[in-house]
Amino acid sequence: MQVLGREVSIAGVAHDATVDVDAITPGTGLVSVGLANNEVGTIQPVAEVIERAHDVGALVHVDACAGPRWIPLPAGADLVSFSGHKLGAGRGGMLLVGEGVRVDPLLYGGPQEWGRRAGFEDVAAATAVATALHVTRRERKARATVAARQSEVLREALVEQGATLTGATKRLPNFASATFAGRKGEDMLLALDLAGLAASSGSACASGSLDPSHVLLAMGMDMRQALGSLRLTTGYATTDEEVTRAVAILRAVLSRAWTHA
Repeated sequence: MQVLGREVSIAGVAHDATVDVDAITPGTGLVSVGLANNEVGTIQPVAEVIERAHDVGALVHVDACAGPRWIPLPAGADLVSFSGHKLGAGRGGMLLVGEGVRVDPLLYGGPQEWGRRAGFEDVAAATAVATALHVTRRERKARATVAARQSEVLREALVEQGATLTGATKRLPNFASATFAGRKGEDMLLALDLAGLAASSGSACASGSLDPSHVLLAMGMDMRQALGSLRLTTGYATTDEEVTRAVAILRAVLSRAWTHA
């Protein structure tokens, strides 16, 4: 695949969504990898990716949107980006640029932001992101410990109802994702929503789409499995009482007779 005259390759992933590091070969100029998958929660071997890429002379960009609230930002990457809304900061985001890395301006016309983007800086958004980063850094360990315990309860409830868990063991602490081979994800979402439980059948980026998850297909699942995906996540404000209620709803809704057209 050609993009702007450059050859672009998409690396494959294993059945647990872990990226194939061996896809980085001599001649590679830039590697872009997610810190963690935003659909099944798998934490990628970013340190290994960075080492391999630098060995062949490639720069590394890490998409850290799904991670900073729960795990530290990676060390050694040339570029790291993340979004403020994933931190609870609302709009805005940040691109960390390593020393010696040249980035062409997004907008020309002024010297703002060191010449990388002309126009007034969004001070409110920058302050919100900085504050959110401060809070997450201070509270990350304690919050992750609670989230890991809560998500384990949710995963057990999903397995109890016949689900197959998706993603790697090394996952973001707040993720409980699974697939039901005999059910439609959209049907489950509607039933759970009516019962008072918000869930997802894929990534937030693909909300509203009835197509199977490209992530699950890349992990080797067939169409029937991919269409039956269900994702639950907890947040900083999630209480144990809410998790207990969620489990009760899962048991009540998912224990019903389901058909898969």
